[in-house]
Amino acid sequence: MSDETIASPKTLPCTEAKLREIAAQWPTPFHLYDEKAIRANARRLRKAFAWNAGFRNFFAVKAAPNPYLMRVLQEEGFGADCSSLPELLLSERVGLPGEAMMFTSNDTPAEEFAKAKALGANINLDDISHIDFLERTCGLPERVCFRYNPGPLKGGNAIIGKPEEAKYGFTREQLFEGYALLKAKGVKRFGLHTMVASNELNPQYFIDTAILLFDLIIELKEKLGITFDFVNLGGGIGIPYRPEQQGVDLERVGEGIRQAYQTHLLDKGHPELAIYLECGRCITGPYGYLVSTVRHLKHIYRDYVGLDACMANLMRPALYGAYHHITVLGKEALPKDHVYDITGSLCENNDKFAIQRAFPEIVPGDILVLHDAGAHGHAMGFNYNGKLRSAELLLREDGSVKEIRRAETIDDYFATLDFAGLANFQ
Repeated sequence: MSDETIASPKTLPCTEAKLREIAAQWPTPFHLYDEKAIRANARRLRKAFAWNAGFRNFFAVKAAPNPYLMRVLQEEGFGADCSSLPELLLSERVGLPGEAMMFTSNDTPAEEFAKAKALGANINLDDISHIDFLERTCGLPERVCFRYNPGPLKGGNAIIGKPEEAKYGFTREQLFEGYALLKAKGVKRFGLHTMVASNELNPQYFIDTAILLFDLIIELKEKLGITFDFVNLGGGIGIPYRPEQQGVDLERVGEGIRQAYQTHLLDKGHPELAIYLECGRCITGPYGYLVSTVRHLKHIYRDYVGLDACMANLMRPALYGAYHHITVLGKEALPKDHVYDITGSLCENNDKFAIQRAFPEIVPGDILVLHDAGAHGHAMGFNYNGKLRSAELLLREDGSVKEIRRAETIDDYFATLDFAGLANFQ
């Protein structure tokens, strides 16, 4: 069993003194990412799949769309999983080549397909009708991938829901029809993709998904006479948000998929193909932190701790009750003998990071660190109530800190408004 699978207390990316030093230079709230840990984690995933010569993880840009984080991961051999034109452009600006981009979108406009094709990105179609749409608007690329929705053949999980209720992908019957259509149109290179879970902690789930796709590839090969360049097993590998949870054993996942690759694919006559993943959360999630300062305490029917951060900085707890562990800086060893709701200042009653959770006594000025905020944290920020999104900082391997996104300003918030025309508005 690898170290990652052993439950352990949440730790900070640096010493208390260093974190206070950072907070003195950059006003809270801010997001802080641990470069050394992210690099080590990326290498661990690559090592788990080193048996596959074509392996690549396409980092899910939506999880943490920052060019510095993407550059770090590019240096570790990762590509980018994109779902929109801005994410494609961001990947282009980072310097990723087209073959290192996977474009998986839905309800896609023609200009986004055109840009993906011009970049040479891997285009992953979400619906059978998109074959004709893509051909009419910009022409079919050399290689085409389909997103498979297995429906009731594969159970989803609590976060992503049942596949048969999801808006994504081709049915099984549509896959056979779609690949036959591509073949008739002269397309000779193919990929297959699915994504049916989110934040899943059971390693066997991913092995079973691989088996499902490998068996399907063999059936497609036998019935249609086609072979595949790659199979994208999706993402969804979860992280242990709670201290008592165990992380996913990536080595077990890699070895289980290797065995399935041999017995369900190669032994049945399919040539070698590349294994792709699109993990985002499990790469950066555990190594990002939202750092915030206590503004006020309120004592009514409950005791409330009011932070300078709010759900505009981390909306997962308010959106669907997600747990994020919280450290009161410098008080880690004190007894947790006070129960608080930890809140932000948004005019929404669900603007809470923790509800009736035990902590040491908290006072105004305390620094609170919200763990596991490195994916779907800053990226999901918004400006409701005129809230401004916070800065993003990168803790470098040498201990220095780089501001990789400045905090928004009032001028940023007003930038798209036409105040000049207001004088003549009647």
